Amino acid sequence: MASTDKREIKMINGTVLLMKKTPLDLGSSQLLAPHETYEILGHKVILQLVSSVHGDQGKTLKGELGNPSHLRDENKSGSESKFCVIFEWDHEVLGAPGAFIIKNLNTSEFYLKSLTLEASDPSQDTVQFVCNSWVYPAEKYKSDRIFFVNQAWLPSETPAALRVYREEELLLLRGNGTGKLQEWDRVYDYDCYNDLGDPDNGPLYARPVLGGSVEYPYPRRGRTGRPPSKADPNSESRLPQIASFAIYVPRDEKFSPLKMTDVLSNSQKAIAQVFAPQLASLGNLSLNEFNSFDDVLKVYEPGTPGFLKYPTPHVIREEKSAWMSDEEFGRETLAGLNPVCITGLKEFPLTSKLDPKTFGDQTSKITREQIQNQLDGMTIEQAMEVNRLFMLNYHDIVMPYARKVNTSHSKIYASRTVLFLQKDGTLKPLAIELSLPHPDGDQLGAISKVFTPAENGVEGALWQIAKAFVAINDSGVHQLLSHWLRTHASVEPFVIAANRQLSVLHPVYKLLHPHFRDTMHINALARQAVLNAGGIVEKTVFPGPLSMELTSIAYRDWVFPDQALPAELVKRGVAVEDPSSKHGVRLLIEDYPYAVDGLEIWSAIKSWVQEYICLYYKSDDMLQVDTELQAWWKELREVGHGDKKDEPWWPKMQTRQELIDSVTIIIWMASALHAAVNFGQYPYGGFAPNRPGMSRRLIPEPGTPEYEELKVNPVKGYLKTITPQFQTLIGISALEVLSTHTSDEIYLGQRDSAEWTKDKEALQAFERFGKKLAEIEENITKMNNDKKWKNRTGPVKMPYTLLYPTSEPGLTAKGIPNSISI
Repeated sequence: MASTDKREIKMINGTVLLMKKTPLDLGSSQLLAPHETYEILGHKVILQLVSSVHGDQGKTLKGELGNPSHLRDENKSGSESKFCVIFEWDHEVLGAPGAFIIKNLNTSEFYLKSLTLEASDPSQDTVQFVCNSWVYPAEKYKSDRIFFVNQAWLPSETPAALRVYREEELLLLRGNGTGKLQEWDRVYDYDCYNDLGDPDNGPLYARPVLGGSVEYPYPRRGRTGRPPSKADPNSESRLPQIASFAIYVPRDEKFSPLKMTDVLSNSQKAIAQVFAPQLASLGNLSLNEFNSFDDVLKVYEPGTPGFLKYPTPHVIREEKSAWMSDEEFGRETLAGLNPVCITGLKEFPLTSKLDPKTFGDQTSKITREQIQNQLDGMTIEQAMEVNRLFMLNYHDIVMPYARKVNTSHSKIYASRTVLFLQKDGTLKPLAIELSLPHPDGDQLGAISKVFTPAENGVEGALWQIAKAFVAINDSGVHQLLSHWLRTHASVEPFVIAANRQLSVLHPVYKLLHPHFRDTMHINALARQAVLNAGGIVEKTVFPGPLSMELTSIAYRDWVFPDQALPAELVKRGVAVEDPSSKHGVRLLIEDYPYAVDGLEIWSAIKSWVQEYICLYYKSDDMLQVDTELQAWWKELREVGHGDKKDEPWWPKMQTRQELIDSVTIIIWMASALHAAVNFGQYPYGGFAPNRPGMSRRLIPEPGTPEYEELKVNPVKGYLKTITPQFQTLIGISALEVLSTHTSDEIYLGQRDSAEWTKDKEALQAFERFGKKLAEIEENITKMNNDKKWKNRTGPVKMPYTLLYPTSEPGLTAKGIPNSISI
């Protein structure tokens, strides 16, 4: 020790909990053989405590180090090991420890969960270090690994002896912006989406770079540093699919071994289901066709004997055919897997924002006569005035791509759907307009067909197919925009910027960190095997190879403050601002399950964030001089969402209210919004006729053989129009994996460690947050059981639970994980 007096040497007893690498850990590109084990030798792990009070005598004033100690007396339990460690430490001279340095001289990494220091006398508290990080052999690191005490400090309030350590750790996490990043690196850096295409595999696999240009703006993703492709220096080379799990993300962002095991198991099951020889047990069906809805049902439990079966999707568990009803069609716009696109209808006829110089006249062809007699005696103007008319409008987003898509095997229409809010609170579709570009040129406008409700004959069959084309558009917009762009892609820059600019000691980092868990890893895997050229998304949603380009075009309209749920509802015209209402807005559709539950969750999050932020920032001035917070927000705007850096709507981050509002939005996007648009994918979309992803043909014209077949066998005509069998199985296999909670999931209102902070006021506020969420759960259950609310269960008798905060593992159609973790 540095102290040279004759004091009696004092000891602190500590407990170290770590987890060894297992054969199932795919954090490494080196997959272990099943028989291979690594022994962690305690004497090869060196720990030194760092004083938070007493600085060294040099210019740095770094906290003084205690003598080195080693791990000893290992106690094994499964994959975990508990070690004892004894430190020489004199509190009177060195004060309280504020950090510790660890060196791993073993040949393998281990996962360090925690270090707990026992109180050496009654006047002292137990000191907790929650680590949850991989520690690689020291030869891999360019500097020592340091872990800080479980305390939150603003930069200006950090003990002087820890400030340099705090700053040095952030420098390491930022890296130097060059070179290929290795599996043991902990570097957080930015890049454009230049790794979706595979130009070395031929021109068909080339894709534009998203981000960094006016033409294709995009949020940034985590940099891997892989070299450029040979065919295109602007595109990054790709890993082979077999090595997908070796894609770089900072080591602590990778899935835990337990989660990796779950994901692998679910993925292998899904692959087996698609390619299993038992497909032949479907009888005499070809692999390209379902002949009836009964044939579709055979792939689910209990299904055909001997066939590898899929779980029965929730939407057909109680009623096998209720999904076809108009009421269920309307209900799913409010309580389905994409309840974020319905908008208020404020003009008639519907107009377009597409440039008429390029696209001609795109005004809707839905006539007054087609809907007037379905409005309970009101005129269209009267129905709009009392907020009874709504729409699903996918016309402008699809029309620019319709001609390109329709030259491929996939067929699509631009669609507009008008819906009427009935007195019982349900939505009735009144008319569906399906439009194609003029065959003689885009500038000549659209060629449109309008369909109105019909139950029987060929008109009934055409109405069902028209609804299917709306569902195809809705499925594509859901997957690409509501799900991927608005949650996964938009949140990743917040993750990167926070780790680069906010110390683990920063209170805002401690608040946000649980909501970033696994996001970079799932996004990296998505780029590698789902969103890539020729990947699952291009095979299963209507834009095909144009899918990711479409998300870039949509990002042009992304506005950060509008991601707040109340603002988003008002912007869509389904709510109005109302200070007298509970959440500051009044819903225009009272029985809107997503919005009703969402506003409760939103308000609970905001109350928790406000309590927490005000514990650390007593004034706006404190926030303005917080160097880390200001650096985080500046980098997030100028780099992470750099293509939007000049937008006037960014919060200036000069007041506590701006911070509270911004953090609430981030947590909302990462938790509840993602849950609402993710975990219903299989429950609703696992039955493909309810949520087809693509179409193979346009609507049959009168006088054609296809039209005559529709008269004779409308179900077969419907199934011949939507996604074929093999692509259907690929799609629902993917949806099953994406909709399944892993066994290590951590839900909103929960933390992975009860000791995530030592600040008692913060822990008490968090406990209140958890109790509020429990009350919301009870209320959701009560509403689902109240027959007054028809949209909460609908004709399919499927309760709306996608915003029910907690869940068990598995395919549950409920549960709000803290983060975008699947």
